[in-house]
Amino acid sequence: MSSAILSFGRYIPDNRIESKTIAAHWKRGTEQADGLGIIEKAVAASDEDTFTLSWEAAKMALETGDIDPKSVGALYVGSESHPYAVKPTSSMLVSALQLNPFCFAADLEFACKAGTAAVQIVAAMAESKQITCGIAIGADTAQSKPGDALEYSAAAGAAAFVIGRPTKKNPGFCQIDATLSYTTDTPDFWRGTQDKHPSHAGRFTGEPAYFHHIQTAATAMMERENLKPEDFDHVVLHMPNAKFPLQAAKKLGFTEKQLELGFIVPMIGNTYSACSPLGLSFVLEKAKKDQRILVVSYGSGSGSDAFVLTMLKDGVPLPIEKKELKRLNYGEYLQAGKTLA
Repeated sequence: MSSAILSFGRYIPDNRIESKTIAAHWKRGTEQADGLGIIEKAVAASDEDTFTLSWEAAKMALETGDIDPKSVGALYVGSESHPYAVKPTSSMLVSALQLNPFCFAADLEFACKAGTAAVQIVAAMAESKQITCGIAIGADTAQSKPGDALEYSAAAGAAAFVIGRPTKKNPGFCQIDATLSYTTDTPDFWRGTQDKHPSHAGRFTGEPAYFHHIQTAATAMMERENLKPEDFDHVVLHMPNAKFPLQAAKKLGFTEKQLELGFIVPMIGNTYSACSPLGLSFVLEKAKKDQRILVVSYGSGSGSDAFVLTMLKDGVPLPIEKKELKRLNYGEYLQAGKTLA
């Protein structure tokens, strides 16, 4: 049997800022925000960063799956907002989660698909029997230049998956059937080593970047596995905004109903490396046994990872405490500072 998702967890900050609040600060109408389809986005608090978000998500994954931390043989965390330029987030997590220090660990970076790259690595290590199980994390406190269109979408969040070989004690609940990647040098989004904020190529980010990679990876995945759009019960496509994934899904032959469970971007924004992993986490809570899932991530620069997964049993809701969301004014948003760092 292929490797399986044994458990998962997520963390989304309670802070939110509404798109209309950002538009009002810059004395603009809401047309640009409305075009993106993002109502509000999640904002990291002043004491939160990619490390703390990752820790929250991974801790939940270990606890909900009753996973012994000492059995974890690998931890990979994908992000484009690691707290340190030189000092690994992964090593801090190995210690903070009390994993076995004889653990493969590394930080990954590939724009918004670094989290799914982590899933591929851990799954491959489990299938090759180098490890019994490992943790793959996608997390970001995404940056944006004040006043830029990205300010409406760049958000914060984390998703973590414990991936390993199914056992009698933990048979897993979602099998990873297949994966592939499609990669090109398409410079639609970048940030130099001395730059404080990322730059993007405007409309160039659409057709030759996002749509080409999402559609090529999804089509290749279906052709290789001899599957058609109607063979999938649930579909998660990277969500840079609420407009692009709906357009890509329509071109590929998917319905909005297939996207429904994982379509979370309108209420939390684009969490970058956590985006498609977070969407998958919402699907895993409600999907039913034997249902098939397609996930296609996208990372600027550019590349897409595609996955076919099958539910081994009915999903179970995560034990997430219901909290009242705090909606920030623009001054509070600046004080939190993480999306503008």
